Amino acid sequence: MSEFVDECALCVRGGDGGAGCVSFRREAHVDRGGPDGGDGGRGGDVWFEADRNVASLLAFRDHPHRRASSGGHGSGSRRHGASGADLLVKVPEGTVVLSADGERLADLTSHGQRWLAAPGGAGGRGNARFLSNRRRAPRFAEQGEQPTERWLRLELKLLADVALVGLPNVGKSTLISRLSAARPKIADYPFTTLVPNLGVVVTDDGEEFVVADVPGLIEGASEGRGLGHRFLRHIERARALVLLVDLGPGAEAAPDAQLRILLAELGAYRPDLLQRRRLVVGSKADVATGRLPEADLVVSAVTGAGVVELTGRLATLVRQARQDEPQPEADVAPVVHRPVADRAADAVSVRREGDAWRVLGRPAARAVALSDLTDPQAQDYVAQRLRALGVDRELARAGARLGDEVRIGNMAFEYEPDEAVAATANATHPGRSSR
Repeated sequence: MSEFVDECALCVRGGDGGAGCVSFRREAHVDRGGPDGGDGGRGGDVWFEADRNVASLLAFRDHPHRRASSGGHGSGSRRHGASGADLLVKVPEGTVVLSADGERLADLTSHGQRWLAAPGGAGGRGNARFLSNRRRAPRFAEQGEQPTERWLRLELKLLADVALVGLPNVGKSTLISRLSAARPKIADYPFTTLVPNLGVVVTDDGEEFVVADVPGLIEGASEGRGLGHRFLRHIERARALVLLVDLGPGAEAAPDAQLRILLAELGAYRPDLLQRRRLVVGSKADVATGRLPEADLVVSAVTGAGVVELTGRLATLVRQARQDEPQPEADVAPVVHRPVADRAADAVSVRREGDAWRVLGRPAARAVALSDLTDPQAQDYVAQRLRALGVDRELARAGARLGDEVRIGNMAFEYEPDEAVAATANATHPGRSSR
C-alpha cells in the first residue's frame, strides 16, 4: 500500500463557545446582590500550518475530521469560562486548500505559513452583562455560539527543484535512483510509478537540490486522461524540467514524437511551463536504436554513462533559477492568512420564503440563536436587538403584515409590526396597510 497521499477531503470545525451563567450575588450582609454571572469562553480555532517535516496528506486519509476544543462555561462571581485550545493541523509545504465547490482558499507554500480554517464560536455573555436601568435583575444569559462545520479539499503540489517528465516506462525511476538515494519501484512495464518520488541530489561541490520523479504522462494528460491533472500539478512548482525521451528499441513512439507529445501536454496544461528552464535528455543510451537531434544530453541510468554530466548541468540550472527568484528578507515572521470578513453576510436583509419571510444576516441569526427565548426578559432583549439591527424596518419595507411568519435562523416568529415602523412603511408605500 502506498504511503504517499496527495489529495484528500477534510472536515473542520472550530470549538463551541461556552455558555454564559445566570447567577446573583448571595453573601451575608449584602441585601439584594446584583447579577454576577460570568461569560462563557471562546471556542478554539482550527489552523493549517505548512511544515517541511510532513511529506504527504496520509494522516487525513483515514481520519478526515478535525475539531478544536470548546470554551468553558461561565460561573458565578463573574468568573469567565476558559477559552478552548486552538488546534494546529500540520500539512506539507505546497498544500492548496479548496472549498467543497472548488474555490481556492489558501496556498501554503513555505514552512510556518498558517491559514485559519475554522474559527471558534463566541462565548455567551453572562447575566451580569445585561444589567441596565430597565433590567435590574436579568434572569437570562446567552448560550455559546456553535460554529459551522465544513468540508475542505486539500491538494498537494510538490516543491521540487527539478521534475523528471516523460512518457511511461522511459526510465525516470531508474534515473532518479542513480541521481539520488531514492529507491522507487522499478519494473519493465508502464505505470510502475503511481505516485511521485522525491530524491535529494548532492554534487561533488556540496550543492543540494531535490528531484521529483513524476508518474508517466500520456497523450491527453492535460485533459485529465490517465489521471493527468493529478500528475501534472506536481510539475507546476519545479524550477527546472528534464524531458526524458526513450531511445531504446522498446519505445512506444519515435523519439521526436515523444518530445512533441510532452511539449504539447505541458503547453496545454500551463503555457508558462514551456518557458521554464529545461533539458531534453535521451535515456537508455546503452541500448539506443533511435536518435534525437534536439537532445541536450544522452544518458544511461543502467551503466551510469552521462549521469555525472547531467548532475552538473542540473545543478547549474537550479542555481540560476534560485538566483532569479526574489530572496526572502531575514527574520521575517511566517505569513498568517485569515479569511476576509464577509460584509454581505453581516448585512440584514429580508426575502420571501414560501408563505413566510426569511431574515438574512449573521448578526440577526446570532441574536436569536444565543438567547434563551423561554425567558420573557430574554424575549424583550432579543426584540430590542432585532429592532436596533433594522429587522423590523426591513420587514415593513418588504411588505410583511401582522401575523405573517418570520424565520430567523432555526426559529420562527409571528410578525407584530412596530407602530412607528409601520407608519413609515405606509408613508413609503401608500395604499398598503397592516392587517
